[in-house]
Amino acid sequence: MTSQTPVPRLSLVESTIQTIRSLIDQRVWKVGECIPKEAELAEQFAVGRNTIREAIRVLSHSGMLEVRQGNGTYVRRELDPAQTVSKLNRTGLRDHLELQCLLEAEAARFAARRRTPEDIARLKAALDQRGEYSSSCDLDEFLDRDRNFHVAIATASHNDALQALYAYFNASIHSHTKSIFSDAQLPEPSLKDHEIIVDAIVAGDEESAAFAARNMLQPLITKLDELLGTQPGNAKWMNKIGATFWK
Repeated sequence: MTSQTPVPRLSLVESTIQTIRSLIDQRVWKVGECIPKEAELAEQFAVGRNTIREAIRVLSHSGMLEVRQGNGTYVRRELDPAQTVSKLNRTGLRDHLELQCLLEAEAARFAARRRTPEDIARLKAALDQRGEYSSSCDLDEFLDRDRNFHVAIATASHNDALQALYAYFNASIHSHTKSIFSDAQLPEPSLKDHEIIVDAIVAGDEESAAFAARNMLQPLITKLDELLGTQPGNAKWMNKIGATFWK
């Protein structure tokens, strides 16, 4: 007999949040517009006013809505940042590695264009501290040094938005990066790969820096394709690598 897996039921608040998101996504309520009052929404959605109040509180906290005391609630963004992050967290390992390629490449490109003498000194110091990985290393300590190196590249990009996105991404994938380095079948990026990136950044060669950053991760993506026999977007990534990529 096949065991049953119960499907989680949405609470009234969650359903209301989804409805509000949908109305904004469909531009029934546009950015800058005031949405209907609490009592009207309660009647329209057939829920209690407390449910409406809580849904608005959640969406205000995420930045999708803005409550102006005495003036109403206004649409601030078409997309809910919290929902976007949630979707990102549920995608597969391969998709994340491809996203990492994009972030690493563009961070390296901007770093090559904008690096200062202080950035170069910071990068070289971080590279020396990172060193080469070996099975005798304390993996957690090594991954911290590796992360510091890549953060130094993002810092040298002098792009605040890229740095913020990279910091979130880099912190979130720590446990799965650890799995990659622990698996002998997967080709972890080498010290030489990282040295090539730094050399291109120091030389101010934007294209070479971006290429080196992409080339650092491409062998890993190719090897995963070979081992798992999967294609981009295939759900098997989630099953074979783990229930989710980010915990």
